[in-house]
Amino acid sequence: MIEAWKRALVLAPHTDDGEFGCGGTMARLAEAGCEVRYVAFSIATRSLPEGFPPDTLAREVREATAALGVPEERLTVHDFDVRTFPDHRQEILELLVALWEEYRPDVVFQPSHHDVHQDHQTVAQEGLRAFKRTTILGYEIPWNNFDFAYDAYVGLEQRHLEQKVAAVQCYASQQHRRYANADYVWNLARVHGTNVNRDYAEVFQVYRLVA
Repeated sequence: MIEAWKRALVLAPHTDDGEFGCGGTMARLAEAGCEVRYVAFSIATRSLPEGFPPDTLAREVREATAALGVPEERLTVHDFDVRTFPDHRQEILELLVALWEEYRPDVVFQPSHHDVHQDHQTVAQEGLRAFKRTTILGYEIPWNNFDFAYDAYVGLEQRHLEQKVAAVQCYASQQHRRYANADYVWNLARVHGTNVNRDYAEVFQVYRLVA
């Protein structure tokens, strides 16, 4: 099925969410010739460690997505203030509806509805409304998910994980976080791969499957 996807859309509430949630899958799709588009809704300026310029994450997301095979012209970065997305729900929905009308993706990757971060929840909820006519997969952010259904697995090769790790390492401003760790990325992919008799995998919740 994955080989049939020609246009994929990744929704990242904050820069780096897409890389953590489905970076390996992005690399596999881009390698196969799928047109992968990445939309981030916040550069989380208020969450930057001291000493980093305000535009740090806007630069880092360009480098990270390029490492996954996504060219800069397929990257869109908005600047909603972090932790305020519920206040901008309608504006975010309208951006998503416009994306559907313009791009018509075959598959949309977005946060899980069990993600407890308020910004992630808003993108997940409005994503269902905007993209209900196509396949929607919820990606895993383990440190934010209190529940998660392991519905769909995407098998990955070592090179895809190497690209994912390289993408995560592009975020110099986030390396203080425990999960921004190469061993964590590798080990999580190994666990998911073992569950389906693969070397590596990423896992998703299926919200809609259109084939």
